[in-house]
Amino acid sequence: MTTMFLFANCAVLDAAQGRLLEGHHVLVEGNRIKEVSDRPLKATAARMIEGRGRTLMPGLCDAHVHVAAVSPDLAALTKWAPSYVTARTAEVLKGMLRRGFTTVRDAGGADYGLADAIAEGYLEGPRLLFSGPALSQTGGHGDQRGKGDNSTDYFCGCVGTLGRVCDGVDAVRRVARDELRKGATQIKIMASGGIASPTDHIANTQYSLEEITAIVEEATAARTYVMAHAYYPNAIRRAIECGVRSIEHGNFIDEPTARLMVQKQAFMVPTLSTYEALAREGVAMGFPPAFADKVQWVRGAALTGLETAHKAGVAIAYGTDLLGAMHRHQALEFTLRREVQTVAEVIQGATVNAAALFNRVGEVGVVAPGALADLLLVDGDPYRDITVLQRPEETFRVIMKDGAMVVDQA
Repeated sequence: MTTMFLFANCAVLDAAQGRLLEGHHVLVEGNRIKEVSDRPLKATAARMIEGRGRTLMPGLCDAHVHVAAVSPDLAALTKWAPSYVTARTAEVLKGMLRRGFTTVRDAGGADYGLADAIAEGYLEGPRLLFSGPALSQTGGHGDQRGKGDNSTDYFCGCVGTLGRVCDGVDAVRRVARDELRKGATQIKIMASGGIASPTDHIANTQYSLEEITAIVEEATAARTYVMAHAYYPNAIRRAIECGVRSIEHGNFIDEPTARLMVQKQAFMVPTLSTYEALAREGVAMGFPPAFADKVQWVRGAALTGLETAHKAGVAIAYGTDLLGAMHRHQALEFTLRREVQTVAEVIQGATVNAAALFNRVGEVGVVAPGALADLLLVDGDPYRDITVLQRPEETFRVIMKDGAMVVDQA
């Protein structure tokens, strides 16, 4: 028998328009929203949930997570048994869903096994759009080997391995095809140096233009896209010119590069919360002290990069990139971005903009007929006080994913 819910007298959050629709009623049938109306709805078989004085909004989206990064020491993860990593990933996934994130895009480390386990109910967690391991050149950001390490662990990916090393056009085509074969919903590449890699500089460019183009061609052929880790304008520009759709981080972006992103209809996913968390508690949590200077470097440019992209009109999605126990700061991004964006714009990043990036417009990030029934019933008005989204234990009366109750305090 199909389960039905009727949310009555709610203020429905219209993320696209940045407004609340007062006195609305929303009928859920099965895992979809069947009807949204400004008039009372009749559904005798439905459980009625009174929403007066509360906001009904779409489940949140995080476009940059690493659910299998259960430790900030990424090199150590590759030495752990995949089964052990998976067991610890369960807590990360549950925490995300309980914070109201019903769809997340994994940027390296998760695989089809985790996605299937969530979809089939063996693990509690958000809908998982996974990349498999990120593709990295030898010595790139996804290569966690130190100078004296000649192991081959990084040439194949499994749960907990955030990067997969492959070099040359033929090799990157084969690896991209292999990850797509395993169900990757998008391909992630390392297009520049990064913080948590032992042998590269943040300003490095990585992969040749021919290699990036080949990866993009394979993703496009499979009707999906490529997301690229990149910090500096030269790395961002190379990726965008090769057809990459989504730039991760982008802290040092300049105005001409931001305008190019707008022209190419590319997205940017800043990740301010991870720099704050790493700066405050990263080393204490197990992040290698050798990378601490890199954290401060990119942290100082994070808001400037967001502001540059925002002023140019780049489509911006919500992302966090947190590691280990620092995943608990996932909602910190909402207030950090308020230094540059309006509340409405920040919420759009975690709803309609993310849905557009995921190629799931009308399916997630919206309260509308036909959308998946991913819903949050929240005490208060997020537009007036965005911190209500940072206190789920206090303010979330309902968390619904796919029409099923995750939290039910209505």
